[in-house]
Amino acid sequence: MKAVRKSALMTLLLTMVLSLSLAGCGGNNGNNEAASPAPSENATATNAAATDEPAADPTAEPAKELEPYTVKLIYVGAVQKDEKAVEDEINKLLEPKINAKLDIAPIDWGPWDNDVNLKIASQEKFDIIFTAQWKNYVTNAAKGAYLPINDDSGKYGNLLNEYGQGILKNLDPQFLKGSAINGVNYAVPTNKELAAQGGVVYRSDIADELGIDMSNVKSIQDLDAVLKVVKEKRPDLTPLYFKQGETFNSQYMAQYDTLGDAAIPGVLLKDSSDTKIQSMIEMDRYKEIIKLTREYMKKGYINKDAAVATNSTQDAMKAGNVFMTVQSLKPGKDSELANATGLVGKLKQIAFNDPTISTSDAAGSMLAISASSGDPARAMMVLDILHTDKDINNLLVFGIKGVHYEVVSGDTIKATDKTADYNTAAAWMLGSQFLNPVWESEAPDKWEQFKAFNSKGKASVALGFNFDASSMKTEMAACKAVMDEYDISLDTGSVDPDTVLTKYADKLKKAGLEKIIAEKQKQLDAFLAEQK
Repeated sequence: MKAVRKSALMTLLLTMVLSLSLAGCGGNNGNNEAASPAPSENATATNAAATDEPAADPTAEPAKELEPYTVKLIYVGAVQKDEKAVEDEINKLLEPKINAKLDIAPIDWGPWDNDVNLKIASQEKFDIIFTAQWKNYVTNAAKGAYLPINDDSGKYGNLLNEYGQGILKNLDPQFLKGSAINGVNYAVPTNKELAAQGGVVYRSDIADELGIDMSNVKSIQDLDAVLKVVKEKRPDLTPLYFKQGETFNSQYMAQYDTLGDAAIPGVLLKDSSDTKIQSMIEMDRYKEIIKLTREYMKKGYINKDAAVATNSTQDAMKAGNVFMTVQSLKPGKDSELANATGLVGKLKQIAFNDPTISTSDAAGSMLAISASSGDPARAMMVLDILHTDKDINNLLVFGIKGVHYEVVSGDTIKATDKTADYNTAAAWMLGSQFLNPVWESEAPDKWEQFKAFNSKGKASVALGFNFDASSMKTEMAACKAVMDEYDISLDTGSVDPDTVLTKYADKLKKAGLEKIIAEKQKQLDAFLAEQK
């Protein structure tokens, strides 16, 4: 078998050499470094045949046949003080594998949307970028900003099959099914929790200090009595921190299935078997949520700047003046957040609903290959490495062992006095979390808990469906403009719903809401019929 694998590897490498000699230098990502060849038919056949063994892997030996290249990776997060030192350590391992270096280029949460839109519009050269259903994945894929990664008839062929066998071997198929658009994937999901569950993370040390019993808190309604005590006894704290997308009306809290891009109206409820699509603002659940949110805002529980706040909930908690935030939960989310904020042992979480799985959850954190990439094949090789290479993944996520963290024993680590110099808190974005160690404050069996959590997830009736809005561009743009006008202020309790809801509904109707929902329903019905 080893001989077979070696032969397959040589076949693939020879194919690359031949392709390079025919293709010349190709695109160069602005750094005068030649691109890898497009996938060849021979290489595809080699990988396709290896279904019960690791595929012939171009990263298994020093890739001398590949020209030097730098892969630029963009994700959401703050620039780290020791970024260059970590890059250097990563590249010591990466270069011998695929003759490529990694350029880490994080963008902070505040400027993310504007910066990414500018990069896409200007066709700036970069290779890999974070995306998600809640970060315009479908919209940007439709614009052609992301390359299809498993389209046999596409310009670059089936990149996932060609260079992503490690991903295919280790990633739950529901991730790819749920994040596909018309059967084609435009990004690789992070291997992490698949199910979604909404709840809160709170300062347990402050709850203990104030004598607050959190055991009876089961819903957002139950928070009233808790937040009242915090406001009265600790006026220096914000009882509940909200920002855009991090509210009681977030999809993971309210259990909305947005059926694709959340910027397009028309939803189902993930915890219901009803397949009739509705306008969210007409739902009883929505009306109850925003009414309660408004009450909490008027009572002073929620930060007054919630409608314009840009600090992430993590950064807000890190500042030390916030008691509670809403969160998309998973096992150990409180410990994970505690490590990222310096509040180890001071945070706890409470879930308000059962785990569910929808398209938006499967596509909740992904890395896409930019259409402007000078070397899509090399970008996919890097993605596969982030899903399979423990050393490189952990360098990217946690920094340098012995500097930014220390090993306690096995796969358990602890912080050092240099942890703050490289602390991305981005494990959930970058490859596979199942490759990561756990902090000493976390459960040793964290990843087993993740697997159990995923197994409990109830699949939405529309899992795998993404609305194709290509025929609704005018209506979609008009509705989005209306939603941008009202959603944030309503979701944060900044305006009175009794005053604006009717006006909001009328504007949506005039913008083409009913036409969008009718087309969405038609497509969903056809999708469901095909599943039978």
